[in-house]
Amino acid sequence: MDFTELKARLAVALAPGLSLRSWQGILQRGIHAEEFIAGGASLWESLALKPSTKDYLAALPWAVIEECVSWQDNPLNQICFADDALYPELLTTIQAPPKLLFLKGRSELLHRPQLAIVGSRNPTTAGCEWARHFARELAVLGWVLTSGLAQGIDGMAHSGALEAKGQTIAVLGSGLKRIYPKRHQQLSEDIAQTGLLVCEYPPSTPPLAQHFPARNRIISGLAVGVLVIEASLQSGSLITARFALNEGRQVYALPGSLHNPLSKGGHFLIKEGAKLVETVEDILEETTAFGAWYGSKMEQKKVMGGKKTAILDKKTQDLLKSIDFSATSFNAILIRTGLTVAEVSVILMALELKGLVRLQSGGYERV
Repeated sequence: MDFTELKARLAVALAPGLSLRSWQGILQRGIHAEEFIAGGASLWESLALKPSTKDYLAALPWAVIEECVSWQDNPLNQICFADDALYPELLTTIQAPPKLLFLKGRSELLHRPQLAIVGSRNPTTAGCEWARHFARELAVLGWVLTSGLAQGIDGMAHSGALEAKGQTIAVLGSGLKRIYPKRHQQLSEDIAQTGLLVCEYPPSTPPLAQHFPARNRIISGLAVGVLVIEASLQSGSLITARFALNEGRQVYALPGSLHNPLSKGGHFLIKEGAKLVETVEDILEETTAFGAWYGSKMEQKKVMGGKKTAILDKKTQDLLKSIDFSATSFNAILIRTGLTVAEVSVILMALELKGLVRLQSGGYERV
């Protein structure tokens, strides 16, 4: 992709009032990004664009677009458009998927099974301890823990996953050069080294209030389930849970004291059908999307230290052969095998559990 095409695609992806579905409809008419940008008022009128979109196109923010291009100069940084193979399939199924993602860290984690943990920004000591506990336990079992980097429960969940030497994804409501809250600057840097930072806004975007509810749809959209730990009835965590319910994802809630106002949000969700959670097993027995994977992992946990014999079907054998003894990117595996993102994700997880591959910086390698 040359810079001209990249800048045109960025300009389209950053356009306000133009949803991914609308843009896909324009592409189906044979109008591509460069033509769309250069088409002028007559083309934009014929496409019935919203006034905010037409105003934006008439005065493109080239400084912002240039910054996005230079963002990729850092090897940890990447821009992922909705039509890229890297874009996670689960996210395409939500009502308003983002047109692009800015990534910092290990982008291959987007295709690993994720569970989200969210909750109050001002939790109790017990709430903090539970968030760390669940994050550690889930991380040990191989799940990627996804949250919003906010202070409180979000930060505890990220920290718990890191403590367990697991992976975690932080979805931000500000640009990745404007970490918010500032107290989580070091936490964000730690996550970028072993996990992943995700945002749909250009790198220098400030933490605007309207960005955080929108951020929550990405958190729930990436995960197969959402666990809520301590949330008031007005909490943004309930927005995340609502997104999850609307998209058919599992929602879990940790009950608490009737005297604690931060228990009301969780209790409300339980009344509405969320799964009441007391242990990690309560979550995993309901998470059917990766049930086979979970069963394998739990069996491995029971026989920890015992020798296991790996018997692989042909598809798994072929995928294993596509992986080098040095880091092989997820995209390279997709191209070599011709399998879908979902198929590759599940097989890689099975191979990890058998100890035949391991996830390293830059991709997977054979053991």
